[in-house]
Amino acid sequence: MPLEARQAHGSHTTAKTPNLDERSLALRRLVIKALEGGGRGHLGSALSLIEILRALYDDTLRFDSARPDWPERDRFILSKGHGCLALYAILADKGFFPMAELVKFCHFDGILGGHPDAGKVPGVEASTGALGHGLPIGLGLALAARLQKRDSRVFVVMGDGEINEGSVWEAAMCAGKHNLSNLTAIVDYNKLQSYGRTAEVQDLEPLADKWRSFGFAVHEVDGHDMADLNRTFSALPRDPNRPSAVICHTVKGKGISYAEGSPAWHHKSKISDEEVVALYKELEA
Repeated sequence: MPLEARQAHGSHTTAKTPNLDERSLALRRLVIKALEGGGRGHLGSALSLIEILRALYDDTLRFDSARPDWPERDRFILSKGHGCLALYAILADKGFFPMAELVKFCHFDGILGGHPDAGKVPGVEASTGALGHGLPIGLGLALAARLQKRDSRVFVVMGDGEINEGSVWEAAMCAGKHNLSNLTAIVDYNKLQSYGRTAEVQDLEPLADKWRSFGFAVHEVDGHDMADLNRTFSALPRDPNRPSAVICHTVKGKGISYAEGSPAWHHKSKISDEEVVALYKELEA
């Protein structure tokens, strides 16, 4: 099914998505490592994010993991904070904190909680998870960069269910008003939220037109296709006088066959040793 048809029908499949390469599999193994350590977590919500974060941190964002507070860095905000396992995996991979922290996910003696904490985790720009706040925070950061005459860019990843929140659209309206070309809103459009399909809970379509109506330059992309993602992010801003919105069509639980497109894997409050073994087996190259 072509991309345009998937968008129109709100399908959770991505027929054109290439097979996952070794780096994508390795990052997913880090996610499972943290899930195993904590015995819980939002697995499906994290796995739809991996390629988006990989494209950002491997090829797009300007940062220094040895100096997380470097003033000239780009800012990244994971507004859908429940997808934090993916963020923790890429931050550990980039050296923001030791890999050993992953196995202490949700432990009292670790720094990695069930949602990102900017006060504890190097590389986390904002404490998120109370949904709808990432874009408003990103708006403020983008305005501050302009006022301070820095060329730092701000990227915010939101969940599709999350953008039911009115604060998202209040921030979008303000970003359009101020022509914030240094701000990019990214939607992880996996077509599922915590208790059902977005088309049934609160239909978002026509999603691209909504962002355009708020003054954003919009592009839609396969959120698991690295070449497509890198082309898209390298072309930002899409308009030098407008904020950008990138709608990433993804699969919740991508990479785990029985979790793909399954609301049951939005969150697991308990996971067994047998389930962990099965998850690793699914990720064998």
